[in-house]
Amino acid sequence: MNRENKNNRSILNFINLRSVGLVILFGSILWGCSLKKPILVIEKTDCNKTENPLGIETNVPQFSWVVKSNLNGAQQSAYRILVSDNQEVLSENSGNFWDSGKKKSNQSIGIAYGGDKLQSETKYYWKAKVWDQNGNESEWSKISFMQLGLLSADDWEHAEWIGYEELDSLKLLVDGVSGYGDISMDKVEDPAIVPLFRKEFELSNEIDYATLSISGLGHYEASINGQKISNNFLAPGWTDYEKTVLYNSYDVTQQLNEGLNCIGVMVGNGFYYNNRERYRKLIIAYGFPKLIGKLKVHYKNGTSKTIVSDASWKTLKSPITYSSIYGGEDYDARMEQKGWDNQGFDAENWEPVTMVTPPSGKLVSDLNTPVKVMQSIEPVSFTQINDSVVVYDFGQNLSGIIDLKIKGEQGQKVILHPAEVLKENGTVNQRGSGSPYYFTYTLKGDAEENWRPRFTYYGFRYVQVTYPSSNQSGNKTSDNPKIISLKSLHTRNSAPTVGTFSCSNELFNQINKMINWAIASNTQSVSTDCPTREKLGWLEQTHLMGESMHFRLDVYHLFQKLVNDMMDAQTEDGLVPNIVPEYINFDYFDASFRDSPEWGIATIMVPWTMYKWYGDKQVLETAWPMMEQYLGYLSKKSDNFILSHGLGDWYDIGPEPPGYAQLTPVSLVATATYYYDALLMAKMADVLNKPTKKKDYMDLSGKIFTAFNDQFYNEEKCTYSTGSQTALAMPISLGLVPEENKEKVIQNLFKILEENAFANTTGDIGFYYLMDALAKNNGSEIIYKMNNRDDVPGYGYQLKKGMTALTESWMALDVKSLNHLMLGHIMEWFYSGLGGIRQVETSVAYKNIIIHPEIVEDISFVDVSFDSPYGTIRSNWEKTDANFNLKIEIPFNTTAKIYLPVIGDVQFTSDKNSVPKFIGEENGRLVYETGSGNYEFNVRKSN
Repeated sequence: MNRENKNNRSILNFINLRSVGLVILFGSILWGCSLKKPILVIEKTDCNKTENPLGIETNVPQFSWVVKSNLNGAQQSAYRILVSDNQEVLSENSGNFWDSGKKKSNQSIGIAYGGDKLQSETKYYWKAKVWDQNGNESEWSKISFMQLGLLSADDWEHAEWIGYEELDSLKLLVDGVSGYGDISMDKVEDPAIVPLFRKEFELSNEIDYATLSISGLGHYEASINGQKISNNFLAPGWTDYEKTVLYNSYDVTQQLNEGLNCIGVMVGNGFYYNNRERYRKLIIAYGFPKLIGKLKVHYKNGTSKTIVSDASWKTLKSPITYSSIYGGEDYDARMEQKGWDNQGFDAENWEPVTMVTPPSGKLVSDLNTPVKVMQSIEPVSFTQINDSVVVYDFGQNLSGIIDLKIKGEQGQKVILHPAEVLKENGTVNQRGSGSPYYFTYTLKGDAEENWRPRFTYYGFRYVQVTYPSSNQSGNKTSDNPKIISLKSLHTRNSAPTVGTFSCSNELFNQINKMINWAIASNTQSVSTDCPTREKLGWLEQTHLMGESMHFRLDVYHLFQKLVNDMMDAQTEDGLVPNIVPEYINFDYFDASFRDSPEWGIATIMVPWTMYKWYGDKQVLETAWPMMEQYLGYLSKKSDNFILSHGLGDWYDIGPEPPGYAQLTPVSLVATATYYYDALLMAKMADVLNKPTKKKDYMDLSGKIFTAFNDQFYNEEKCTYSTGSQTALAMPISLGLVPEENKEKVIQNLFKILEENAFANTTGDIGFYYLMDALAKNNGSEIIYKMNNRDDVPGYGYQLKKGMTALTESWMALDVKSLNHLMLGHIMEWFYSGLGGIRQVETSVAYKNIIIHPEIVEDISFVDVSFDSPYGTIRSNWEKTDANFNLKIEIPFNTTAKIYLPVIGDVQFTSDKNSVPKFIGEENGRLVYETGSGNYEFNVRKSN
């Protein structure tokens, strides 16, 4: 179709839509006459991105809401918020702490509290209502609450750190070292006792509400009157304990009684203490397990009572005889003391607690979504290897623990080895995942016993059950204990699922599922690389996989913690190391494993993307000093604006086994990253109204731009450096190609891909930029060709080898991790490419949406949804030989631009009252503008 015909077609489309619109408008008038009243409903509210938060540490909380309207094109025109310390007062529509009044504003995200000063540990109630642009008024939202945490050290009211024993100060090792070789000899050899703590107390009045604030290092499990206070796992989150110690807040009103009560707590090691036993990626010793806690009980008569951890508590060894985040856990059920965490228990033989040295880190509320058991999976099969070994297959590689139900004689044992893969003889293989890691359970001899580990986790698909010879007594062979059930429990950060994807291509659905499992398995207290041998927070995956992760899960709180962890990890000279928390300094092995710009850019990318995804401007202000110091550090390391250090395109596909970059110079990748750092800093300076800084960073980006092209651009060949896929993709993606050269470089990228039969050669870094460069430059068909296959290393290749989670290497080598986060970048394209859900360049928090589905050859339908801060965005399209049909959902208080293929006449239908506006043609697409609501477009091919 030539340009003149295209213009005529656009005019025809406009006329067709207008004609349809007149019919709809007339129908809407009749329909509107029968409508009783426009409806606005506040469906969801949150405070500081959490529904009913406990422990927030600010006197200026922020309120947000999601609204549903029965009218298309609805926008918020005003709001009103009420805040009270009394729910009954609020029910009478009075806010004795804040009444915002009717505020003319379309802001429905991050509205700052503006009332009287809020107090620590106090519960406040709030609700909101809104008006749309036509003056229609909603009902009040449901009443929500927020509760402040302990804002100062004084608020802990003399709560003290207690323990079973104190680690000798000469044996502290807060800079972790490798668990192997001479470097670790004679270090951290002592076993740590996993203790129990208990405290009985009386309550004398009727309880209004009660809050337990608690931290146990490394992790704790707490109960009141024999009932667990939560189903959180590995709480609190792990940090650099020299800088930050997290505590959790729980509403325990329902667990308490008027009269005698008891708190019971078990504390394990986690990353706080890891010795040289069994497998250890690193050894570290901040101290032995310890506990601090404060229970504040508010009575209905207006008084209160406080119980704190102090010398009056008692302690005893728990039945956990070994616990390691890297090595597993052992449990001797014979040591159990029934009722130890309940009132009235005889604790005469328990010992006084030891008053231990407090950690140096500041106590800060853990506002991350907690890790929990999110799924229970039954085995799909089992194999009897011999009389004493059985291997269970759960069909899915995941992060988690086991749940064991067993029956046998007192003193019998069972050993359970989890693993991702099997050896040829059918037994488990931990070679690539860290060995030895196992669980041991010693029976107490009850009719039926149930157990699960408490303070460790692993990545596994298989569990090998071994019955040791010690189960035999004397010359008589006793029967082995009988396993009644064995389950795989998937543990992960409980961040809510916000995205769904499906399409007609079953391979892509399987790829999406495989990446989902890698994201879930590595979304813990931090974003880990793998749930097995490392469990460390490597930074490059957080920004490269960030877009994919945020389309799937609400990662706001996870990334907020990441920003804090990065600030804690930053050195005096500005470096932010490749892993945070930095439990081990890897520069003993190679300096690039501590200092690589492609990893460090997370310091700048993560705050920026949090702002773009969630509308949180505060994170930019908080992180600004860290970001400036890091970019200053890079500038000092540069030579004439070229950086030459780092890992580069880690794990690319070259002639050698995967590892160090083989096809692309480290300096090209590092300098391209440096340029993008400076460019983003200029953008953030603009948002934060720092015009001088904006100019400085724009000037710096310009100098890097010039130096990059002088150093790497080959004018004769119109290519960069070695001409690898990564060498061409990064400059295209990041805007480093001068405009006059851009089309030639893009065509060269297309050419080298075609010459390589569309097989990928990029690695961890390059693949992200390759997908981005192609997606931005009409290369979705190439993305499809590269990934819709299983004959070369890639996603389909991994699935063909039987993988159920994304692997560390494109080849799915079993000596590497088989549940790894770093290579799943295609998921972003599933949502923003095939589904077409994007933002306008200047949009924040998906206020101004783009629906631009990429229509590739062999895919006949795509269905994508994403719960944005304003509500659900949905893009559902289907194509046939005759037409293209697109159904969309756009949230209240947002607008959208819809990009349709130019293949014929456009028809539009809606169940409501709004007609999209045709605004022209752009890059071969017909563009329409809509407000909120549900719409359907049907493009019928011309004859």
